Amino acid sequence: DPKEVMNERNVVMEERRMRYEDDPQNSLYEEVISTAFKAHPYQWPVIGWMSDIASIERKELYRYYRTYYSPDNAFIVISGDVNAENVLPKIKKNFGNIKPSKRNFIKDRTEEPQQSGEKRVYLKKEAELPYILMAYHVPSFPHEDSFALDVLSTILSAGKSSRLYKGIVYEKRLALNVFADYSGFYRDPFLFVFGGTAAPKKNIEDVEKAIYYEIEKVKEEMPSEREIQKAKNQIEASFVFAQDSTYSRAFYVGMFEMLGNWRLMEKYLEGIRKVMPEDVQAAAKKYLVDDNKTVGILVPTKAVRSE
Repeated sequence: DPKEVMNERNVVMEERRMRYEDDPQNSLYEEVISTAFKAHPYQWPVIGWMSDIASIERKELYRYYRTYYSPDNAFIVISGDVNAENVLPKIKKNFGNIKPSKRNFIKDRTEEPQQSGEKRVYLKKEAELPYILMAYHVPSFPHEDSFALDVLSTILSAGKSSRLYKGIVYEKRLALNVFADYSGFYRDPFLFVFGGTAAPKKNIEDVEKAIYYEIEKVKEEMPSEREIQKAKNQIEASFVFAQDSTYSRAFYVGMFEMLGNWRLMEKYLEGIRKVMPEDVQAAAKKYLVDDNKTVGILVPTKAVRSE
């Protein structure tokens, strides 16, 4: 129904407005991502830019639906206490008669060229405090370095006992919060992201320097065996507990199937358990370098009040 398209289009536009347009930190994230990637489609936000949403018509949506929502571009995941002999005939009955689209799927496999110099972007927006994001290009799972990057992220940022929190928030009191984030569960190489909000009356430049200091510490001295084991335990516990329902189990199976094969789930924890201190240090030296990073800084502005 064309009227439904109009209504939903307005809903999505409002969703974008609330999540990004009116959120300074999320706005900076979009700016950093779109700057870090110049060739790969990751440069575009999933929800789209506002002009993308505003221009969507019913005809475009239907053509997209007919192209991609078909059995030859889908798989079904069933999780729980089920009997395959009973379930498979029901699947065939309900889905077997749906015809394939017989259209050519757009397989965009553009590779992002290697970055060869620091990129920096500033965003001026109404906000209370300065905020920084730093993004480094890194490989995704199941690349051999992805496991060490996962452990590195946990060492730096998992909880109040982590290096970033202890050094920058608790001891130096430069930031209200600080984090490192790595998720290897992307189809193509993505980013290792650092971020933080400056404490009141503190300079965001000092927060940036403090993050670099923690990065260099890892490069200069390998993490201890105890620190590595603690991080591996945290990752394994989080991964296992994340699958504590039939829904989440199905979600993870589907996610790994999208990454290549659902059996890769077993390879993930195997890889994490094998990570050694020298692997973490080597990953930091290889990827967390100036020529491989994009820095974004939120510069707060005061609200303009109309008379």
